[in-house]
Amino acid sequence: MKPRIFKSLAFRLTLWYGGIFSLSSCLAFILFYSLISQTILQRLDQDLMDKAGTFSAVLSVKGLSGVRNLAVLESRAAGEKKVFFRLLYSSGEVFASSHMSYWKSIQVSNEAILRLVSGEKRLFDTLKLPPHDQRVRVLYTFIGSGVILQTGLSMETYSHFFMIFQRVFVGAMSIVVVLSALFGWFMSKKALSGVGRVTLTAGRISGASLDARVPETGDHDEVDLLARTFNRMLDRIQALVTSIREMSDNIAHDLKSPLTRIRGLAEITLVQGKEKREFQNMAASTIEEVDRLLDMINTMLVISRTDAGEGGFRFESADLAALVRDACDLFMPVAEDRAIELTVDAPGVCDVMVDRGMIQRAIANLLDNAVKYTPSGGKVSVSLKKREDHLEIRVRDTGVGIDPADRERIFERFFRVDPSRSEKGTGLGLSLARAVAGEHGGRISLETTPGGGTTFFLTLPYGDV
Repeated sequence: MKPRIFKSLAFRLTLWYGGIFSLSSCLAFILFYSLISQTILQRLDQDLMDKAGTFSAVLSVKGLSGVRNLAVLESRAAGEKKVFFRLLYSSGEVFASSHMSYWKSIQVSNEAILRLVSGEKRLFDTLKLPPHDQRVRVLYTFIGSGVILQTGLSMETYSHFFMIFQRVFVGAMSIVVVLSALFGWFMSKKALSGVGRVTLTAGRISGASLDARVPETGDHDEVDLLARTFNRMLDRIQALVTSIREMSDNIAHDLKSPLTRIRGLAEITLVQGKEKREFQNMAASTIEEVDRLLDMINTMLVISRTDAGEGGFRFESADLAALVRDACDLFMPVAEDRAIELTVDAPGVCDVMVDRGMIQRAIANLLDNAVKYTPSGGKVSVSLKKREDHLEIRVRDTGVGIDPADRERIFERFFRVDPSRSEKGTGLGLSLARAVAGEHGGRISLETTPGGGTTFFLTLPYGDV
C-alpha cells in the first residue's frame, strides 16, 4: 500500500507544479541552446564564406599560384589545427592544399562535387574528426572557373562552450527541479490550508455538538468561499437537528398524554368495571383518543409528502367563496360558545382549480387557530378578495398576537406558542396550511402585534395550478 502522503492532493499538486515548472524551464533551456547553436553555425559559415571570397578575389588577380600561396599563409596564420584549405578541379582532383597532416582523415566528398557541378553555389557540412570526434565545419564552393575550394574550420572552441553549457544545463535543471518541488509543496500546502481547516472542523463536529465553525479569512477567494459555504451548511444542519430534537420532544409529549389516558382508563375499567356500559365507554374513549392520534399521524404524512413533492393532490374546479363560507359555518357554533364574533365576507362565486379537501383543511386550520387564541368578547373576521394576480383569503383575529421571535417558528411542525400546551391541538395546523398553499402555488404570510391580534393571508394564483 502506498504511503498516505503519496495519495494526498498536496502531493499530486506538488507533482503538477514541479513537473510543469521543470518542463517549462527545460524547454526554455533547449530553445536557448538551439538559438546559440544556430548563431554559432551562422557565424562559422560567414567566416568560411569570407575566406572563400578572399580566395576568389586572389584567383582573379594572381591566378592559381597566388591562391596556393594564400592557402599556405592563411593556414599558418590561423594555425594548421584550426583551418585547412584544398583546391580542387571540377573532377574532384586536388591540385593544391595547406598542410593536411592534421586533417588527413577528411576526404573530398564526391557527392558535394557532383552537387556543385549540378548548379548549387555552395555546400556546408559538419564532420567529426577522429579519434576524439572533434567537430569541423566544412565548405565547398566555386571560387573561379573550374576551381573548387574545400575549406574547414575547427569547432573545438565552440564544442568546449557547448560542453560547459550542457553541464550548466544539467546542474541548473537539478536545482530547478528541487526548487520547483519545494515551491510546489509550499504553494499546495498554502492553497489547501483552508481545506485542512474545514477537515479539522468537520472532525470536531459530533451529533452532540454542532457549534464548531471554520475560521473565515475574509480574502474572498475560493477557499474562503468554501469555508463560508461549509459554515452555512453547518448552520442549516444545526437548525435542522435542533428542530428534529424539538419535534421529537413534542411528538413524545403529544403521544404520551393520549396513551396515558388510554392506559389509565383501561386500567380503571378493568379493576373497577363491572357493567357492560363501563367497558363500552372505555372502548368509545379509546377510539376517540386513537382517532386523534391517527389524525395527527396522517397530518404528518400529508405534510411530509407535500414537502417532498408527492402530495398526490387532485385538482378540480371549485367555488373558493363557497368553501370559505362553509368553513365559517362550521366554526360558527364554536365561536358562539366562546362569545367570539365571527364574520365572513366572501360574496359571489369564485371558481378556481384546487384540491377541495386540502384547501378546506387549510382554511379550517387558520380559523381554528384564530378562534383558539382569541379571548371571549373578541372578533374573528374572514374575507376573500380578488387581487391583480391572485386570490387572497384573510383571517384576522383580536387575540393575543404572536411574539416576533416566533413569526416563522409557528409554521414548524409541533411548535406551540403555548409552552404549557394547555390548549388543545397538535401544532401541525399551520404547518399543514403552509404545505397546502405551497402545493397550490400560493403562500401564507401574517401580520401580528403582541397583544393586538394577528392576520393571516392565504394567497392562491388564478387559473389552473
